[in-house]
Amino acid sequence: MNNTKELRLWTFAWTLSMAIATFGPQFLWSEESIGTLLAIIANLILGIRMILANRKFINSGDELQKKIHLESMSLTLGLAVIVGLSYSLLDQKNIISGDAEISVLVLFIGITYFVATVINNRKYK
Repeated sequence: MNNTKELRLWTFAWTLSMAIATFGPQFLWSEESIGTLLAIIANLILGIRMILANRKFINSGDELQKKIHLESMSLTLGLAVIVGLSYSLLDQKNIISGDAEISVLVLFIGITYFVATVINNRKYK
């Protein structure tokens, strides 16, 4: 199996396990069940496998691809910390009406990484 397919497989497995851990207690078993704990543990293990597959995928690339991903990740990390902490402060100081939700930050991280990767690919091609 090539590195792209392996990364796709582990990402799909982790995403599916996140959905099961999130919605299983609501639709498949009771909230305070061992099933919830097992689903969260499975999600954690699959997440680690996804990280390892991502590392393998990046390490298999040429120097240019590694540079593109490193720059995209560093920008994403920096923005995630700064925006995430600012978002949290907005919630703590009741400047925003709702609660600061981690899902918003995860969405921001995904979009930031995607956009940074597209821009870096264009920059270096």
